[in-house]
Amino acid sequence: MFNIIVLEMTYQEISHHRLVSQKLYKTTKSLPQEIVHHFGAMQAQDYAMAKWAIGSRCDAFEAAIEEAINSAQIIRTHILRPTWHFVSADDIYWMLDLSGPQVKRIILSDTKKYGYDEKQFDKINSNIEKMLSGNNYLTRDEIMQGLNIKKVSGEYVLSPVLIMMYAELDGLVCNGKMKGKKNTYTLLEERVTKPPTKLTKEEGLAKLAKRYFESHGPATLLDFSWWSGFPPTTCKTAINALELQLSSIDIEGQTYWFGNQIFHENYLRESVHFLPAFDEILISYKTREASILLEDQSKAFTNNGIFKPVILENGKVIGTWKRTIKKDHAKIETQFFNETESSKKEILFEGIKAFENYLEMKIVIE
Repeated sequence: MFNIIVLEMTYQEISHHRLVSQKLYKTTKSLPQEIVHHFGAMQAQDYAMAKWAIGSRCDAFEAAIEEAINSAQIIRTHILRPTWHFVSADDIYWMLDLSGPQVKRIILSDTKKYGYDEKQFDKINSNIEKMLSGNNYLTRDEIMQGLNIKKVSGEYVLSPVLIMMYAELDGLVCNGKMKGKKNTYTLLEERVTKPPTKLTKEEGLAKLAKRYFESHGPATLLDFSWWSGFPPTTCKTAINALELQLSSIDIEGQTYWFGNQIFHENYLRESVHFLPAFDEILISYKTREASILLEDQSKAFTNNGIFKPVILENGKVIGTWKRTIKKDHAKIETQFFNETESSKKEILFEGIKAFENYLEMKIVIE
């Protein structure tokens, strides 16, 4: 049986409780790698904004987060759906074992028409391993040159993105140290020591589900399915395997799961957050009405999955923002969804101070 927590929680309050589970209240001090470990995986295709996703949940400067990534305490790689994610070094291998085979099948179904099957990718990976062996760090373009991948009419026959994604999902490569402003790749096993034992698929799924609901709850089975990339039937099995390790509550006929922590009323306080594009507060749920009104969703994200940086007041998205880094300051531009928010800008802009501290740079609001 699952724990059924008896408390007063309405559908409208879900977003407040997610601020707690997603560590946006900063109730405890955390290192950047501890934030990533808490989430299991944090979406990270927009590298600059993804670092702020970590920074908005701890008191680390951007430079400290960059150092955690460069020193391989945090790994940036393709995993889950697939897309770029930050993953803790402690979690990288069991998560690759769990999701890698599934996502590789997706890639192979796309590349079959180009004549690339598993054997072809194994040959490519063997050559990549030779190039990177000995703690070498190379950009994607440098690797493509080394592979002598041919172009037709100026275009690669097979996307370099897919080539490197397959190598990541195979557990061969991960992000290396930044080379100026360019991302590099290096061998994962030279970056992070491989553990002596493996989890079974069932153990891995249960661990992933527990991590998701503790860091994202209250959330539904379909939310977990969307975030993890596994089908609902598989996700249901994972939830059932957790037994007393999760709690649940039914709201308006829908079951929401979360960790065994009790949500206290004093958590529900006034708050303003300026959050990055693709932040877990929105992107990690199948439906997002708990955090943003249906009529405002097209202003915050597109149908093809492009998410803007958002402004949250008390857990609800009330506008979007963008930042432009200048020589000696960062310029912030805002767009609120209605005049009510515009009229209280001074109060709302208190929420940008955390970003100013993180950048260690003056913020100018326009």
